[in-house]
Amino acid sequence: MIKLGEVQDLTVVKKVEFGVYLAAEGGNTEEKVLLPEKQVPEGTQAGDIIRVFIYRDSSDRLIATTKEAMLTLGKVAVLKVAQVAKIGAFLDWGLEKQLLLPFKEQTWQVREGEDCLVALYIDKSNRLCATMKVYHYLNTDSPYKKDDRVTGRVYEISREFGAFVAVDDKYSGLISGKELYGDIREGDIVHARVAGVKEDGKLDLSLREKAYLQISTDADKILKMLESYDGVLPFNDKADPDTIKRAMQMSKNEFKRAVGRLLKEGKIIIDGNGIRKIE
Repeated sequence: MIKLGEVQDLTVVKKVEFGVYLAAEGGNTEEKVLLPEKQVPEGTQAGDIIRVFIYRDSSDRLIATTKEAMLTLGKVAVLKVAQVAKIGAFLDWGLEKQLLLPFKEQTWQVREGEDCLVALYIDKSNRLCATMKVYHYLNTDSPYKKDDRVTGRVYEISREFGAFVAVDDKYSGLISGKELYGDIREGDIVHARVAGVKEDGKLDLSLREKAYLQISTDADKILKMLESYDGVLPFNDKADPDTIKRAMQMSKNEFKRAVGRLLKEGKIIIDGNGIRKIE
C-alpha cells in the first residue's frame, strides 16, 4: 500500500520518458505513483527498490520524491512560514510544493519568516496539511525528572490550564496558570524547571526556582521595585493576590516569604498599607 505522508521503500514497476512508476512490494501493481525523471537515480531498472516520500503535487495527484521532507505524518517539526495567503500560511518543508497551515489550525496568527511548531495530518479531502495544535502529537517518554532544567517552545496558552510547552520541541509539558508569570506568549522559547512528572509522562513545569532558592531572587526584585517607586511600595504582603501577581510577577506566598527575608535583614519596614525601604 502506498502511504501518503510517509517515507517508504517502493519497487520500480515501469519506466517512462518522464520518470518511473513505483508500487508497494507485494501490493496492488495497479496502485502506482510517479517518481519524476529528474529524481530517478542513474542506472535505475525495473525491480529496483527506491526509498521515497509520498505527497501530492500541485494538481492533487500522488507523487513520490527522493528529497527529504522535514516533517512526516503524525510527527512534529519546527517549520518556517514562507508566505501567508487567503486560506492560511504556507510552510517550507524541504519539498517543491509548500505545506498548507490552514487558519483554523493556527493557535496564533503566524507571519512570514516566523518559525512555528507543527504536526502533519491528512485532512477530510485526503490532503496533507499542518496543524499547530500539537498536544496529541507530542511524546510523553522524556528523559527528564523532577528539578531538571529544560528548554521548550510555548505552542498554546489557555486561560483555564496555562501555557502548553513542547520541551525540546517534542515532549509534552505544561506551565500551570498559577506558575505562569511575566509576559509569556505563544511561540516564546522558555527555560523552566521540571516541577513534576505525571503518571502519563507529561511534564509539569515552573518558570521559578524551588522556594528556598527563589526567595533571594524575589527579595532582590522587591528592592529594585522599591527603588523605582522612590523607596515606597503602595502595597504590602496583605494585598490581594491579583495585585501582587500583576505588580511583582509572583504569588502572594512567594511575596510574603521575600518580604519576611527583607524584614529580617532590616532592609525594609511595613509602613501602613505599604512597604518602605530603609536607607
